[in-house]
Amino acid sequence: MSDAPAPTHPRPRRHDPGRRDRIVDVCIEVIAAHGVEGVSLRRVAEAADVPLGSMTYHFSGRDELLRVAFTRFAESVSDRWTSRIAALPTDDREAAIQAVVDLITQDVFPDTDELVLTHELYTLAARDPRYRELTNAWMRRSRQALERSFDPATARILDALIEGLSIHRALDTEPPVDADVELAVRRVTRAD
Repeated sequence: MSDAPAPTHPRPRRHDPGRRDRIVDVCIEVIAAHGVEGVSLRRVAEAADVPLGSMTYHFSGRDELLRVAFTRFAESVSDRWTSRIAALPTDDREAAIQAVVDLITQDVFPDTDELVLTHELYTLAARDPRYRELTNAWMRRSRQALERSFDPATARILDALIEGLSIHRALDTEPPVDADVELAVRRVTRAD
């Protein structure tokens, strides 16, 4: 009998072509559940059911993972609501007004996770110019969509109104009043 060790076979690699995307999606979930301060590569790896080494393979560190996750989140929200505006005929002001009302009452912050994610991103953007670039890109897309139906100044004001009213509606302890939203949008969009 030989004293030579038995040959070892390399462990087969797990074929997981969607791993990076899954990690990013899980990171978004972890941010929603624990906030940015609760995000660690280890926590996201465990939640995504991937080895910790995969995290450093796909991302240079926590900051890159956060930026990729927040970029995906901002683009998905922006895509959802700019598609509503983009589908409108550019010459139908009444339909555009109603679309803005619907954005505020139905599309922005449809759940608590989106509210938390948005505020976590805003907090980062207030402190870090790299995240401010993300929020500015998001605002730019929103304004461009609104400019299909409104002049640039009105689009900027409406963008701020959408954000502000949505935040108030999400955080107010009183039930939201949709008629107030319509009144505000009509006041902003009336022709002077």
